[in-house]
Amino acid sequence: MLTLPALPAAAANFTPPSGCKLEITVQNRGCSVSQHYRCGSDAPGDQRVTYFTPEGPTFQSRIDRETRWMESTDLRSGLTDLLEDEAQDHASFSTLLETGRDDFDFWTRSNSGERLRHVGHDELTGEKVQIDGVTLEVTRFELTTYGESGQVLIQRRGQQFISRAQGRFYGGVETSEDWTGAVQQTNDSPVTFSFPGQPGFGSTKPEYDCDLQMVGGQGADILWQLTKEART
Repeated sequence: MLTLPALPAAAANFTPPSGCKLEITVQNRGCSVSQHYRCGSDAPGDQRVTYFTPEGPTFQSRIDRETRWMESTDLRSGLTDLLEDEAQDHASFSTLLETGRDDFDFWTRSNSGERLRHVGHDELTGEKVQIDGVTLEVTRFELTTYGESGQVLIQRRGQQFISRAQGRFYGGVETSEDWTGAVQQTNDSPVTFSFPGQPGFGSTKPEYDCDLQMVGGQGADILWQLTKEART
């Protein structure tokens, strides 16, 4: 896992790890801002993202060119999930683009030893939107995350966005339910995109919906966040 440089509490700009280049800063609904960057030491096509809330950096992940969840880390707890090589059906961005639907069934393993199975699908709705001048396509998805024993831990369904040009997903409106029965309805849709040289590029201060508060159990929240942000 690449380590981020230490950031002062009042830091206003993101500096990617050595050997990495920041490409896009995205302000999202739900009071988060995401920094999307690529690193020379990664495999071709890999992308990384670090999410910031008002409390600072909270989550980072790495996806490959097929948007598989290669590595996902909750920066508050230190919990990291890594994709297992063997899968019934790995996620495939190219299949989604070519056929309009991608089904997946794969496992991740955490640094605590826990194995999780992720089963679901993405499908294109055929709708295109423009957000801050960026063309995105709307998707529908369903995802169930199971424990190693088969217990349902998180069920998610909703809408997201994809960018063909950027080769990635962005968050949207979704409903999730965890094993405690707690239900969350969230909107993490992108609002603005800042590219190099534009205002807001590298900003770590979220700007939208920061007056809203999220309530939930810590363990459930960490797992929910890991599965939610892993590829967006």
